[in-house]
Amino acid sequence: MTRKLIIGMHLGNGYGASPAAWRMPGVDPMNFTSYDAKVRHAQTAERGKLHFLFFPDGPGTLGVDLDHEAPGFNLDVMMTAAAVARATTRIGMVATGSTTFNEPFNLARQFKALDIMSHGRMGWNAVTSAGEDVAANYGQRIPASADRYGRAHEMVQIVQALWGSWGKDAWLHDQQSGRFARSEEITPVNLQGEYIASRGPLYIPPSEQGQPVIFHAGGASPNALNLAGRFASAVIGAAFSIEHAQMQRQAFRGAAASFGRDPDEIKYIPGLITAIGPDTRTGLDRRIAIAGNSFEQRAPYLQQMLGVRFDLDRLDNPLNRQTLARARASQDPRAEKALRLAQEGWSPRDILAHGVIEPQPVVAGTATEVADHMQSWFEAEAADGFWIAPSLEIEGGEDFVDQVVPILQERGLFHTEYAGPTLRAHLGAPDQYGVDQRILA
Repeated sequence: MTRKLIIGMHLGNGYGASPAAWRMPGVDPMNFTSYDAKVRHAQTAERGKLHFLFFPDGPGTLGVDLDHEAPGFNLDVMMTAAAVARATTRIGMVATGSTTFNEPFNLARQFKALDIMSHGRMGWNAVTSAGEDVAANYGQRIPASADRYGRAHEMVQIVQALWGSWGKDAWLHDQQSGRFARSEEITPVNLQGEYIASRGPLYIPPSEQGQPVIFHAGGASPNALNLAGRFASAVIGAAFSIEHAQMQRQAFRGAAASFGRDPDEIKYIPGLITAIGPDTRTGLDRRIAIAGNSFEQRAPYLQQMLGVRFDLDRLDNPLNRQTLARARASQDPRAEKALRLAQEGWSPRDILAHGVIEPQPVVAGTATEVADHMQSWFEAEAADGFWIAPSLEIEGGEDFVDQVVPILQERGLFHTEYAGPTLRAHLGAPDQYGVDQRILA
């Protein structure tokens, strides 16, 4: 079968991927608390035949200036997934759930209930938590890395065992015989690890896809490779260049193979921030308008990237000839792009609008430019797909679906119909019920 792009859409705070998005004309400032807004965004993504929605989460941390910015996450990923599940029929949903500050039985129950509600469209982005501010919300300290990832491995295995504790054919619901279930096919798991344990069983039968799909979000650190290579069907990535993405994709595929899995079973899906307009200038101006004062705050780091000083009060002026002659790219691997843009005559503000300090690429420009970026990475085997983070969530989602998707379809890079009704079908993920026995060998 011809390889096709897998595309997800970020669903966050209801505003967009930029700090001042909530203040933009046409944006409802109440979207942060509006589940109707989340549903509209989801329905737009489903209209474009996108494979999944990605709900990021950080358990309790803000990390923003609340006087001027909205928190980056939606109110509660489980509630959002439930609202979206009832208002859509095909698109998958991938919700983030911490392995550090959750118990396996609760998480297994929540995700499997959502998988039932959505008829097999749920995925769990299994990640560890970091940051003492997060831990403080739970009255704890952040464990050492070895303990966090040790718990994460146990967490995924126990959750999957709980998902499989109600056998595939256990639920009879036979009114004639009066037999509700085959109790002999409903078994406890009785797993005791070093960090967590659960007796089980879970009391929820399988969904149409059996059980939710495991995702992992993170860079290619040894711990992330080990966790994702062992369990994940997809990785939500952040790569700033095509070479960086190629390296990460190969690393995750190699990690999957090391656990006896087919490398094609793990999909690498980096992020892409978009600001779509009729031309590059318009796209950059949208990014600038949405950025608030964040570019002023980031300008000193741009000076470090270029190895020169420029007037921080005149960010709209291109660097003069003398300054450009002294400019050199720093050790930051994104600095080469920043230097090239400066040499092309872009101002410091425009360079920042191009996303040179973002953890993933920014395409500010036409729909064709967005499609070109996606095609070049895909054909270079730097990505199996992308998760799209529009600078303005609802408007940008509509722009992507109405303008970029048709181009990708015309080029034969993106499907025109869903492959099936479940998230596993969308991803080409193998069937699984319970723990994958290969990883236990």
